[in-house]
Amino acid sequence: MRIARSLGCGFVVLLALCPLVSLKSHAGELGLAAQPKLSAEAQQRLGALATRYVGEGRVAGLHLMVSRGGQLVFEAVVGQRSIADNRPVSKNDLYRMYSMTKPITAVAIMQLYERGHFRLADPITRWLPELAGVRVRNHDGTLTRVDTPITMRHLLTHTAGFSYGFDLSDPLDEAYRAANLWGAADLDDWVRRLATLPLKFQPGARWHYSIASDLTGLLVQRMSGQSLAVYLQQAIFEPLKMTDTFFEVPTPQRSRLLENHFWNKTTDAVELVRGTVPALGLNAETDAMSNFDQVALFSGGAGLVSTAQDYMRFADMLRRGGALDGARILQSETLKLMTRNHLPEIIQSAGNASAASIWANKSFGYGLGFSVVIDDASWQPESNLGSYFWGGAAGTIFWVDPEADLVALGLIQLMDSPWPFRKDLSRAIYGPTPKMGLNDSVAAGSTSIEVE
Repeated sequence: MRIARSLGCGFVVLLALCPLVSLKSHAGELGLAAQPKLSAEAQQRLGALATRYVGEGRVAGLHLMVSRGGQLVFEAVVGQRSIADNRPVSKNDLYRMYSMTKPITAVAIMQLYERGHFRLADPITRWLPELAGVRVRNHDGTLTRVDTPITMRHLLTHTAGFSYGFDLSDPLDEAYRAANLWGAADLDDWVRRLATLPLKFQPGARWHYSIASDLTGLLVQRMSGQSLAVYLQQAIFEPLKMTDTFFEVPTPQRSRLLENHFWNKTTDAVELVRGTVPALGLNAETDAMSNFDQVALFSGGAGLVSTAQDYMRFADMLRRGGALDGARILQSETLKLMTRNHLPEIIQSAGNASAASIWANKSFGYGLGFSVVIDDASWQPESNLGSYFWGGAAGTIFWVDPEADLVALGLIQLMDSPWPFRKDLSRAIYGPTPKMGLNDSVAAGSTSIEVE
């Protein structure tokens, strides 16, 4: 690979924590929740994964963290800051989280749910009157009226009918790009531009990955009376002591933001992203998701920058049922509502190949802000039933596995990655062999799937 030759000796910083013991769980190598440990074999696999990804030139650098029972049991910080900067990555580096912003925005709106601001059956036009006249685009390009009002549940489950603009072969996605949504001055300007675009299908008919979380962020603003940035800071980041999570990176911290990369399919190599991020449909470097210096459009779907330590605190709050270190962010019953499947069986993915693969064989459902593992018979997923997860466009991934009392986090900065990072990370944690049923007490390994 192209960048492998640029990585010299001494580029690995590897930390393994907690006693090395052999335990049981989803994989025979995870212990009981009362014994939050990770086996020596699992730690060795994780270390090998980190060094392989960097040494083979798959990524410039990465940060892995695994916790069990609230105890950090593995951490690896490996590689260099970019293919053009051979300084080593550090634990305090900032990463573009992109769509890993979505679970945070979902938690924010569900805080307002707890305070009685809305019900899941409420129409979103109650707060977003700009969308009252939206129509549905038929396959032949004609428009028809909306049969069912878009509800809060539709929005939170990506079944409202919106799209994203990623599919260059789709006329509707072409219209999304032409509307220059991410060049809007702020979320109010953004929703006015969105209102000129039709829906892809009738609300509730399908699942399709979309800008719904950005609309959710706007709803947080209008329900709370605060900007999304201020609300998240006061309601989530400050209580959780997430001191390094931002829409706009403060000037003194900008040197900590890692360079972004993309996988060039033509040259089969990692390259630096210069200027805009073409895969996201951005037109200018000042657009949201490209600009982190002077931000006025707070993208609830993809706008946050954070560190591994900060995001692990957020994920551990989820694992603990909505609270961390005395700070209650959500009630446990609300989190249970969010992390169960809300997709009816008739729902089928209408997304791109990535979206379609997630729901192949019905292994996954979707909750209110997370994908949820609902079946392990047809595809044998990478974590236990009831696990929930999401990832970001630059290759980031996290999941919470309640059965194993485990949180896994992997951060890289690589757009259009061809690598099965979640699959590899899961195999390293759980083991390479097919797992047995959840009620089996004998040791077993884990299986894995590929979700890209």
